[in-house]
Amino acid sequence: MQIALSIVQRQPVLTALLCLVGLATWAQSTASSQGAAGSTLVYFGTYTGPVSKGIYVSRLDLASGALSAPQLAAHTTSPSFLAARPQGDVLYAVNEIDKFQGKPAGSVSAFTIDKKTGMLTLLNQQSSGGPGPAHLAVDRTGTNVLVANYGGGSIEVLPVDRDGRLKTATAFVQHKGSSVDPERQKEPHAHYINVDPSNHFAYVADLGLDKILIYRFDAAKGTLAPNEPAFAAVKPGSGPRHIAMDPKGRFAYLINEMSCTLTAFNRNAGTGGLTELQTVSTLPEGQSVAPGYSTAEVLVHPSGKFLYGSNRGHDSIVVFAIDQQSGRLTLVQHEPTQGSIPRGFGIDPSGAYLIVGNQKSDSVVVFRIDKSTGKLTPAGKPITVGAPVSVEFVK
Repeated sequence: MQIALSIVQRQPVLTALLCLVGLATWAQSTASSQGAAGSTLVYFGTYTGPVSKGIYVSRLDLASGALSAPQLAAHTTSPSFLAARPQGDVLYAVNEIDKFQGKPAGSVSAFTIDKKTGMLTLLNQQSSGGPGPAHLAVDRTGTNVLVANYGGGSIEVLPVDRDGRLKTATAFVQHKGSSVDPERQKEPHAHYINVDPSNHFAYVADLGLDKILIYRFDAAKGTLAPNEPAFAAVKPGSGPRHIAMDPKGRFAYLINEMSCTLTAFNRNAGTGGLTELQTVSTLPEGQSVAPGYSTAEVLVHPSGKFLYGSNRGHDSIVVFAIDQQSGRLTLVQHEPTQGSIPRGFGIDPSGAYLIVGNQKSDSVVVFRIDKSTGKLTPAGKPITVGAPVSVEFVK
């Protein structure tokens, strides 16, 4: 009798708890639904000229794949490559110039992000350490910006203050050497720099040396030190351009600009070393590298299951499936980019869309990603952005 009475007395409490659980579940479901149907900011780095005046911003509708009309977010000279701080509050851009403050160097600009409007406010600029900076990345802690100077064949580390301002460089490395092409490889050309998922190694693709150079990276000090092994070499004349890693850092994928190939590597997490697994063409079977053909960007899907690369001249995005055990690649698709000279592209953090910038046709095109196959299909209408070079998402 006492047990039965106890259950009856507790019934209102149980009912209330069940109601709260139900409300929490409903709220979680609603939030998830709203997030899926929301939007995200997309920034476009460009070469300035007759059409472009700097960095442009749009909003991607995550339900439809539509991009809003682009707006000039910041007036700045040739911000060809962009990278956001992990906190999503500051955007960094290389200014791909050859002179800064009277010296042979490019510059790096820091901008605060207005999340409501997407507009950018300049915080400060620093020298890139060498002419023609072509790539930059923010380390995993958001405390350093790493820069690759294509023209100067050098790399640099710029520490970041709490508010996102760039401090003076704490590391600078000048590459030396050459490779087999007498026109494009008579000197070093650092084309890409980024850190691994552990934030302990920095990898640099140098087009002029036909190497991926490997450095030990200290985020607290903002320093680079020689690694052992010091590099991974590729076939002479390949022209390394950009690198992408799977989310766990087990595999690295190098896109080679001059040979229109992709080289897959197994990565040793302890030593940072790279061992070649496979090299495949980015072009359709039987298609040779024609005059005007070259590659540009390479990215791994957030799921780690697919790899994407851009073919300039052929004007396509090549899609590969990644074997989750071996890291080897299997061709899935070549998708036309609906424009001329696809330079950079980006994949939104949810993995639902790929957005590509067609540099010569001043157009930006959205593709929907099939998450089961990796295949691309056009989504939304193209927008006009002058000479788009890179695509950066900010949540």
